[in-house]
Amino acid sequence: MLDDQLCHLTTTGRVSGRAHRIEIWFATEDDRTLFLLAGGGRTSDWVLNLEVDPDVELEVAGERHLGRARVLNAGTEEDGRARRLLVAKYGSADDLSGWGASALGIAVDLDPVGG
Repeated sequence: MLDDQLCHLTTTGRVSGRAHRIEIWFATEDDRTLFLLAGGGRTSDWVLNLEVDPDVELEVAGERHLGRARVLNAGTEEDGRARRLLVAKYGSADDLSGWGASALGIAVDLDPVGG
């Protein structure tokens, strides 16, 4: 999972109740929590969706995982770690320092296997 470049995140539409799937960059250290950054902040549909219903599905390398999403509190150690991991992973493609500093941090805690 660590080497994959993209994941698919599916949230439940806050108005429609239908599945809403996006492709997005992610980073992780331990395969238990995935970190995402929302460039549109709290105005992104997928962020608005997960704030209403935090139960999400992630697909990475063809494997589906259930998880619970949460917005990270700005300035916390976990928020800083999420930003460092994402900028380190994707920084070679572009200068992402602005995006890495201004985007909204999101964590998805994956359900344990069989749990």
